[in-house]
Amino acid sequence: MTTAELQREVATLMVEALNLEIAPESIDPQAPLFGEGLGLDSIDVLEIALEVSKRYGVQLRADDENNAKIFASLASLSDYIAQHRST
Repeated sequence: MTTAELQREVATLMVEALNLEIAPESIDPQAPLFGEGLGLDSIDVLEIALEVSKRYGVQLRADDENNAKIFASLASLSDYIAQHRST
């Protein structure tokens, strides 16, 4: 799977898990997921982490000091999944 394909898949997962009213392909891979970007909050991150765990076998822990970096953007989340996925 290419980086772009994984990013599209993760964007779709986010839109479906959070019931976002945007098209997955409209999410800029480099845009922040919090604040000015998609405007996600900590509850949204928990939902995404649960779905990522189910689909890719990647465990994202609430106390991980790298969470800000991992969830900085769609691109950073997708890169993390690519490096740690078990499926």
